[in-house]
Amino acid sequence: MLRNRLLLLQVFFVNVLLVKSHFISKRAIDESISARIERVLSAYPIIDGHNDVPFTLKKLFENDVSRFDFESNLRDAPVYKEIASSHTDIPRLRQGKVGGQFWSAYVRCDTQYKDAVERVLEQIDVVYKLVEKYPNDLQLATSSQDIEDALKNGKIASLIGVEGGHTINSNLAILRSFYKLGVRYMTLSHSCNTPWIDTANVELNATDDLEPQVKGVSEFGVHVIKEMNRLGMMVDLSHVSTDAMRQALRIAEAPVIFSHSGPRAVMDHPRNVPDDVLEILPLRDGVIMINFYSCYVVQNCSDTNLGTIKDVVKQIDHVRRITGSADHIGIGADYNGVPRVPVGLEDVSKYPALFEALLTESEFTWTDEDLAKVANLNILRVFRKVEEVRDRLKNEGKPADNTVFKYYEEPANAEKKFSLEPNPVEVCTSGVERNPEEEKALFKGKTFVYQQKYY
Repeated sequence: MLRNRLLLLQVFFVNVLLVKSHFISKRAIDESISARIERVLSAYPIIDGHNDVPFTLKKLFENDVSRFDFESNLRDAPVYKEIASSHTDIPRLRQGKVGGQFWSAYVRCDTQYKDAVERVLEQIDVVYKLVEKYPNDLQLATSSQDIEDALKNGKIASLIGVEGGHTINSNLAILRSFYKLGVRYMTLSHSCNTPWIDTANVELNATDDLEPQVKGVSEFGVHVIKEMNRLGMMVDLSHVSTDAMRQALRIAEAPVIFSHSGPRAVMDHPRNVPDDVLEILPLRDGVIMINFYSCYVVQNCSDTNLGTIKDVVKQIDHVRRITGSADHIGIGADYNGVPRVPVGLEDVSKYPALFEALLTESEFTWTDEDLAKVANLNILRVFRKVEEVRDRLKNEGKPADNTVFKYYEEPANAEKKFSLEPNPVEVCTSGVERNPEEEKALFKGKTFVYQQKYY
């Protein structure tokens, strides 16, 4: 009897040791993954392509940064509960291993040809005010070298991207002025058409009243893209129509970005990028920065169907599969600009969790170099190449484009109507062949209606 009891006790203790060993082993693996991501992101902090903190300041405080405590954790601050924009503050940026952020200077589409320029200047100004208020954490960056300098200083490189071509009121002088103020990318459209490019919203069934105006990019739109190349301002194709994506990729002489988009084959939404465009992206050496908005990540999104971190991994995997490498992927979460985000990616502190999920949930094996590319090397490479194109065009003596967008004279309050010829063959000097006959067929007999200018 005693012998049997001793045997039972022996079996019991062996099982306890096995169970304990299992959990210790599992914890060791988990800690190894966490330690690896900590090491990679410490060396290559994340540069995110799109954050709407400036518009949060506009909505809540009329851009009065003295009323905005960016150094405190704003997760549970009551004022943010009403607008679902409590994703970002300095403590969580630090926790999330963020080393660079493109802050979005955004104004609504109904300002086009009204006070869009004045309002976007306010949003650019608020970025400067944030950087001035928090110099221990934020450092203004207007070049790839500035980003590297900020990283060396242990600060968050703060860059400015203008969201929506409606903000320039079809005026290249305004575009140039934005560049001088530090704007380093412009999203060519937002939720509205401009007279020179179509928005992705023309492809939404819910907005049947919004139709394509120029079937992609107009002749003046070519001038906009070319002038951005000359300036060294990145061309951002998030929010544009599929036709505009395809045409802009042919027109641009420098790599383009999608600052906050995803793959359409995974989540079928016009704001996402179709596979044929993703296939072209490596040829143009561009980057797509993955958006975390739930409604661009999963079908039938709702407060009870937000998607999960695994769904974002699926999007990243798809882009890697279609483009053939990790060289064209970045992160553009759209925090503070969206009301719903996937479970596990609740705010800016959660970026490391996504990189850990790439190691545990992805169909691919991710090297440290691959992870570093997604974190910041890819967007830095694109930024440098955009600067190289700028420098080359300057050395070639390319002058500022003084093209003026013209309206026909019509009676007051009349709708402005005019036709445009297809994009001229000679504008595409990047070596990508054009098909003028095909384009002429698309534009033949088309008359487009635009908003009247208000000055």
